[in-house]
Amino acid sequence: MAPVAPKVKLNNGYEMPVLGLGTWLSREGEAINAVKAAIDAGYRHIDTAYLYRNEKEVGQAIREKIAEGVIKREDIFVTTKLWNGYHDPAHVEETFNRSLSNLDIGYIDLYLMHTPMGYQFVSWEPENPDIPSVPAFTEVDYLDTWRAMEKLLETGKVKSIGVSNFNSEQIARLVKECKVKPVTNQVECNPALNQRKLTEFCNNLGITLTAYSPLGRPNYYEKDPKNTPKPALDDPRVLNIGKKYNKTPGQVILRYLVDIGTIPVPKSSNLERLRQNIDIFDFKLTDDEIRIMDGFNTGKRTVPFGLSTAHKYYPFNIEF
Repeated sequence: MAPVAPKVKLNNGYEMPVLGLGTWLSREGEAINAVKAAIDAGYRHIDTAYLYRNEKEVGQAIREKIAEGVIKREDIFVTTKLWNGYHDPAHVEETFNRSLSNLDIGYIDLYLMHTPMGYQFVSWEPENPDIPSVPAFTEVDYLDTWRAMEKLLETGKVKSIGVSNFNSEQIARLVKECKVKPVTNQVECNPALNQRKLTEFCNNLGITLTAYSPLGRPNYYEKDPKNTPKPALDDPRVLNIGKKYNKTPGQVILRYLVDIGTIPVPKSSNLERLRQNIDIFDFKLTDDEIRIMDGFNTGKRTVPFGLSTAHKYYPFNIEF
């Protein structure tokens, strides 16, 4: 039988699997095949976004697996996100409804604010992530955006709301000023940026931490080793831990992230890698092994949102 990820209870009572499939940069054809293969491999948590331009394919794959009888709608947990260009409260509901229509799966389990930074509205066509452009900033307060997201809960079309790429001060301000507490904060998290302090901060508020880019970005490192943290995948220490448990380095890293209390969402379209990434729940790292993995932390990001450093709400100017 395919492995099944355990679930964590969110602060609103809903449950989310502690490992999911990321779909960033999954393009035409790839997203459908990857999501279908992931569901067959046991995944019950799929992460997408309006920016990714693949919500329709993600939804199609889920609907086909429901039609095949592999899953029921309630078996699968689907996350999508509100991009920066739609932070104006007047745009939030329409943007959400477009994601809902793209996915066409009845409702959305979790809707995230993609970052705290607002950009000027250009069009309903999301920008091309393959061709990043210098954004025109707005000073729309993310609290106002969040309050518009809170209203979405009243429609019953979304079960939970959360944030992404928020720092501790922004989280604290949101929790203090708004009615609904985020269920999660999705941030870059991997051995080179293990987010221990942010995880503890969020956990103390009853907020989970979801980890994107959990394996680092080896392709980024190959292109720019001076400015990109070296992934831990090929390190002898990780290889040695993997040999002990008969696991790959990637499995060791994902297990580490689960053991320190995060919810990783690795992206893959490779069938064998998909199977490996979820097959991490039959072992657990020792305290000594976790200390070894902690030693990779540099605090350096592979996704610094470099085009937005001058934004009023740029989140990475403080430690966490």
